[in-house]
Amino acid sequence: MSLSIPSGSTALLGPSGSGKSTLLRLLNRLADPDDGVVRFHGTDVRELDPLELRRRVGLVPQLPAPVPGTVADNVRFGPRLEGREVDPEAPVRLAGLDASFLDRDASRLSVGEQQRVMLARALALEPEVLLLDEPTASLDADATAAVERALRDLEGVSLVLVTHDASQAERLAERTVRLREGRVAR
Repeated sequence: MSLSIPSGSTALLGPSGSGKSTLLRLLNRLADPDDGVVRFHGTDVRELDPLELRRRVGLVPQLPAPVPGTVADNVRFGPRLEGREVDPEAPVRLAGLDASFLDRDASRLSVGEQQRVMLARALALEPEVLLLDEPTASLDADATAAVERALRDLEGVSLVLVTHDASQAERLAERTVRLREGRVAR
């Protein structure tokens, strides 16, 4: 596969097994390619420190995985790993939740609310790029609309969105790349 993803918003669209999630894992260095090179701003990602890359290229997984504790604890998690503090309210609001969620136990939230906590946790790192793996797959229509609204309102962050939903790709992305069997479909 040869693919260049410019700044802005790009949707990766295709059937299950087409390589969408694998591509996200390569971009975030959760996996390394068997062949070829994945570059970020011209540099082979294998030459970059994985943790530094993941601060610059945040991943919001399909299945929420909150750390034990409150929503605020989850939002502060990444910045604390790099030795800085963050006010969790701004990322939580950007993710479509209000400040009343900050003291709630993240493990007791609905899946949709947890998905927005994952988005807030990624945003707290102030990434250049957000990789979103089916960010609304398990959400109802209202929660999907809230997450999509939050993503459209983000400024200064490029998005790479994995989705099966062509209409969601149209709503959220400036461009769409269709994948099939690990290749860009022409």
